[in-house]
Amino acid sequence: MILIADGGSTKADWIAINSEKEEMFRVRTLGLNPAVVVEEELHNRIINMFQLMNIKDEVTEIHFYGAGCGTPGPVAILKEILETIFINAVIYIAEDMLAAVYAATGKEPAMVCILGTGSNSCYFDGENIEMLAPSLGYILMDEASGNYFGKKLIVDYFYKKMPKNICLEFEKEFNLDADHIKKNIYKEVNPNMYLASFAKFMFEFKDEKYIKRLIKKGFQEFFKCRVLPYNVDNNSKIYFIGSIAHYFKDVLEKVAAKNNLTITGVIQRPIDNLLEYHKKNINL
Repeated sequence: MILIADGGSTKADWIAINSEKEEMFRVRTLGLNPAVVVEEELHNRIINMFQLMNIKDEVTEIHFYGAGCGTPGPVAILKEILETIFINAVIYIAEDMLAAVYAATGKEPAMVCILGTGSNSCYFDGENIEMLAPSLGYILMDEASGNYFGKKLIVDYFYKKMPKNICLEFEKEFNLDADHIKKNIYKEVNPNMYLASFAKFMFEFKDEKYIKRLIKKGFQEFFKCRVLPYNVDNNSKIYFIGSIAHYFKDVLEKVAAKNNLTITGVIQRPIDNLLEYHKKNINL
């Protein structure tokens, strides 16, 4: 049995395939970002999924692609946890950027970007990934991500930059007590997920001028920091992965056009494409 996992900060999608490369089942756990989530919680999020526990001794390989898996420290933490649970499995861990590449373009050269709970980008030349800057997470980077927009909404609300009609709806949907917000950001686990939870508000009011302007500004910042430095042009293939890109595809395409670029495709969840890639490239 082989497990293929695409692990974001908010959620992780798992697919099990047998020796005939047939899908056995798929499940979703909470996010498994080892750069943000503490070890005990990472362990609990896996063992609390009974479908995974039912086949843990049968698993021979795990291909895990995850947010926060771009540096050795977090990778070592997650690998040790997986090895203690799936004792017969060989563990392969790579950052979610590689999953995005496999899901979007397979083995063809392309620019690949992630706009989900966090954000990132790279250029894939058909063999190697080029990343001009590492992803330093929700405090320093993550332009145009869910947590980025969550921060913008909260700040605009408290600085009274949010239009009155939007403000009233925002108050209905969220607990905006200052102590509650500070507790979730500074004392609870997964502050990036908490911030990203506010971004769903934008989906409900995506046609409002204020929301459109907020999204457009965030996307332009992402292009400036994460796309244009690669010197891509209108002939370059450019793919976007993630819910933020999916739900605001129309705005994303307009911002791309403003920068003389064309988006080749947008994929909300890469797990299905990732499965097909592995079926073609794994020798069982």
